[in-house]
Amino acid sequence: MEWFTEILPGWLAAPDGEWAREILQRGVAALYLVAFLSTLNQFRALLGERGLLPAPELLAAGRQRGPTLFHRWGYSDRRLAVLAGVGMAVSALLVTGIPQTGPPWLPLALFLGLYGLYLSVVNIGQVFYGFGWEMLLLEAGFTVGLLGSQQVPPPAPVLILVVWLVFRLEFGAGMIKMRGGPEWRDLTALDYHHQTQPMPNPLSRQAHLKPPWWHRCEVVGNHVAQLGVPFLLFLPQPVASIGAGAIILTQLWLVATGNFAWLNWATIVLAAAALGDSVLHRIIPALPADLGADAALESGAASEGSAAGTPVYWTVIVLAGSVALIVASVPALRNLFSRRQLMNASFNRWQLGNAYGAFGSVTRQRIEIIIEATEAGSGDHPPEDEADWRPYEFKGKPGDVRRRPRQWAPYHLRLDWMMWFLPLSGLHQRWFHTLLARLLVADPAVLRLLRQDPCAGRPPRFIRVRSFRYRFATRAERRETGHYWMRDDGRIVIGPVAAR
Repeated sequence: MEWFTEILPGWLAAPDGEWAREILQRGVAALYLVAFLSTLNQFRALLGERGLLPAPELLAAGRQRGPTLFHRWGYSDRRLAVLAGVGMAVSALLVTGIPQTGPPWLPLALFLGLYGLYLSVVNIGQVFYGFGWEMLLLEAGFTVGLLGSQQVPPPAPVLILVVWLVFRLEFGAGMIKMRGGPEWRDLTALDYHHQTQPMPNPLSRQAHLKPPWWHRCEVVGNHVAQLGVPFLLFLPQPVASIGAGAIILTQLWLVATGNFAWLNWATIVLAAAALGDSVLHRIIPALPADLGADAALESGAASEGSAAGTPVYWTVIVLAGSVALIVASVPALRNLFSRRQLMNASFNRWQLGNAYGAFGSVTRQRIEIIIEATEAGSGDHPPEDEADWRPYEFKGKPGDVRRRPRQWAPYHLRLDWMMWFLPLSGLHQRWFHTLLARLLVADPAVLRLLRQDPCAGRPPRFIRVRSFRYRFATRAERRETGHYWMRDDGRIVIGPVAAR
């Protein structure tokens, strides 16, 4: 067994990955903190006991996506709040790095706890938790837990698995685009995307108003970053770090011009798996190149960074976890090269080894659904004066043409995102009709999801739904009108409707 206790652990060690482990574990934990905060603030209104799509009904029908603690416990809004609070507390603890100073099993246990808690939420979250970055966060948490604590060198197989996750994320997105709409192949996708993306941010309009040649360069840069650069991550240093740096810079541009929840931030954090300590030290001399030396000596490791002091049980756990993740990701590997490539798909009930990708096609027009209310009118007769109708304003999605888009990412406004999908999937969605019904009775939980209630907490007499085409104002239009958005006259698509 000498080979198992000495030679094999030494081969598994990645002594040049101490900073990568710190970034990965603390960064992923920070994203879990944001995710649980989003859940605490929004889940009960969207999916709680009186939510738009009540989770208790889903559980009673046995239609949850996979394993969830609520299947055993039963769902209540109070239990959901406790779960989210525990998740936030554990996430915050991992962000501080305190558990990472303990035995190697401790960070793993805490990350598995986060994974299990959030999986329990996602599996009853229905359309409001159907985004690709939910499964990305689950897989990331499960994987980085296997990096252990500072008492053992970072396991090389786990860092490679994180790189493999980034590869699936980026290369999968690149292939989806090449197989998707022609706008990605004729380099016109960014002529529209900054304007039509789900939730623009403060700089999206400036990005949209760039000249056509700039947008062509953006698309070419995207193709290079997603189809070519990911292969560099598997090469020796410093090439791997160069590849990671290119991905990070690309993702920072997406952060600067959009609101994609924690998708871009997760990619930035995970790309750090390919950053070597020696490279980081050369770039930033203030960062020590031997971050893990003291921990290695305390754990009995050799001065060269070998893992001779790594406990046998930890070696077994790392190998078993790595094999499980490799097996789980085989279907995703096949999917990458399939002509019918799936986007953001999970091939098992544990949501590990997933397929990723986004925006295989780009919408060319921005359709906004605006809900309006009035306290005027009588009986079944709504007011005829258009001035009596005032809109509900959402926190993130465009509405008021004079309001500049806000920055929300990495926080995820789930209702706002679903409002973007609404004109693409059809207005007659169960959750949307329930939303209208709750607005008619001025439901406080639903109103807290909004930025502005035109009736100031009072039930409206009527509501209606209008559809508008929005576009960013040109610089001349902005100077003339003061508007960030221009829109057409719109049309009524539902209502007016009165409370029954």
